[in-house]
Amino acid sequence: MENEAAFVAPEGVYSVTDEHKPNVAQLAAVSAGPSLFPTRVMNIVVKFPASKQGGSQGFANLLGGGKDVKKDKVIKEKEDGVSLSSSDTPDEAEGQQPSSSQEHASSAAHPEANTIFSSSSNAHGKKKNFARPKHNIKTTSSTFITRIQTSEGLTKTLASKQGDVTFLFFNSAKTFSWIEAGSKAREPLIRVTFSQHPTCHDVNLATASSEHLDVIIGFATGDLIWFDPITSRYARLNKGGCISSSPCTSVRWVPASTTLFLVSHADGTIVVYDKEKEDGTFTPQDPSAPAPDASSSSDEGSSQNEWDPLDNIFVTMPPWHPVTSAGAAFNGGKTDKEKVAKNPVSHWRVSRRSVVGKKPLNYLASFLKGILDFVFSPDVKYVAAISEDGCLRVIDALQEQLVDCYSSYFGALSCVAWSPDGRFILTGGQDDLLTIFSPWEQRVIARCQGHSSFVSAVAFDDLRSDGRTYRFGSVGEDNKLILWDFSSGALHRPKLQATHHHRMSMSSSLSLAFRKNQSAHNLPGSSLYELDASPRYHPAPSRTEVSVVQPVLVKQLEGELPSVIQFLSKYMLTSSRTGHIKLWIRPLALRPRSKGSRAQQLTDISDIS
Repeated sequence: MENEAAFVAPEGVYSVTDEHKPNVAQLAAVSAGPSLFPTRVMNIVVKFPASKQGGSQGFANLLGGGKDVKKDKVIKEKEDGVSLSSSDTPDEAEGQQPSSSQEHASSAAHPEANTIFSSSSNAHGKKKNFARPKHNIKTTSSTFITRIQTSEGLTKTLASKQGDVTFLFFNSAKTFSWIEAGSKAREPLIRVTFSQHPTCHDVNLATASSEHLDVIIGFATGDLIWFDPITSRYARLNKGGCISSSPCTSVRWVPASTTLFLVSHADGTIVVYDKEKEDGTFTPQDPSAPAPDASSSSDEGSSQNEWDPLDNIFVTMPPWHPVTSAGAAFNGGKTDKEKVAKNPVSHWRVSRRSVVGKKPLNYLASFLKGILDFVFSPDVKYVAAISEDGCLRVIDALQEQLVDCYSSYFGALSCVAWSPDGRFILTGGQDDLLTIFSPWEQRVIARCQGHSSFVSAVAFDDLRSDGRTYRFGSVGEDNKLILWDFSSGALHRPKLQATHHHRMSMSSSLSLAFRKNQSAHNLPGSSLYELDASPRYHPAPSRTEVSVVQPVLVKQLEGELPSVIQFLSKYMLTSSRTGHIKLWIRPLALRPRSKGSRAQQLTDISDIS
């Protein structure tokens, strides 16, 4: 049964049922272009109405029912066990939450609270009327878009769809393509060719429907494009690099938000954008220079002249930032022009060096160390960012503060995933290891040994992760695809760790940084244990202090180096750096259900702001 297109795992057989290979022209473009822009793939499941319901659905929308129908779609699809993730990372996955999480979530949702999510929650009453991109990509005269190819009869093809349809988006050289998974079509539904290299992209789950999709594409020039492939409309943000001219290395929609997304740029920053806002005039503060006013700050206090990226992040708040805008309302210090919300929403300098990740060779001389990728926690309150300086940083997105900083065993970190229940963060890197971190316990839980070269991508398998045992997969530059099973209860705990350590929920409205720096009697419900103050930076423990996880299965892949692994409801997806995508049909598995699933808790952004 073992061959190039199939392998046997403990749960059954995985076999390739569909492939999407780059054509001759694309291969030529890839070989002639930069080698450090590997293909990235995003997937999304869209529910198309049954034909007999077409008329009534349109009538329901006229009556204002569109909002509830879309919300019900998301909840129903997740309850039915269909993966809706755009990248199958934990920030967009269903997970079990502690019983206290709903109380913490509600306590965090005070109307008077001002966070980077406030602007989105304020628009709660208008969510049913989604804003659309301004320009028609088919008739545009922009030199940034050089060519668009649309499959024949695309409108009719989409109109004939019924039920759940899985779409894939991927970049290759200077092109961006949209295809249907499992369709076996030779040509994509849409292929757009740009004058610059697309480097990353993401699809918004909160607004996805059979009528429109919101896709954000990041480029090597720092430019961003908001693209709707169904209506063929687009808009540009950070045009010409007016906010940041640094290459985009990763982009993520804020889960449950219809407008906000985060982008990591190649200068060591993460920037918060709003798709509906215009680009503003903005200059981020230099951490080594004194701030002229209170609009710039670094969290929890080290002097700005002594900013330490291992201890905090440096936040530059524009005049229209929710926090500064709230303060100005009392002081009357802002002009009418300054009060108009624009982009960026906020600006975080995370690393002193640059954020590299997937860039052409000519960038390597100037960009040496930085953030490669980031993911949201399942409760959407934290961001885990990994970088080439070998650090995993956990950031409180609501408070815009660094919580913890963990060092890799050796070298840079290259990929990251958050477990569906929020308990663990998984990273891969240049030490040929996968490392499992527990943000609750603030330590390394285990390391996974099996790769013989750099790890390129990691992903959790939501359908085979039940809160007791976790399945995840990885691919690396050794051309290996490895499946792993991990159970924290079965691991030998290092002797140096206290056996009575209390596990705390990441869904608490209090940040970990606040909790660990306060005495126990100041914390709600903390009389049963004691918290010791400790620095945010955690050096890597030695090999003798950490448990080792061995692979469940090792599959040697043929051909180009792999750069993507994802787990969908029906398939496991892999892709090479040049865009050779394979869909492996997977053994059936039932998704564990939980009453406290994120699908039910986070149907609205106001729940987390």
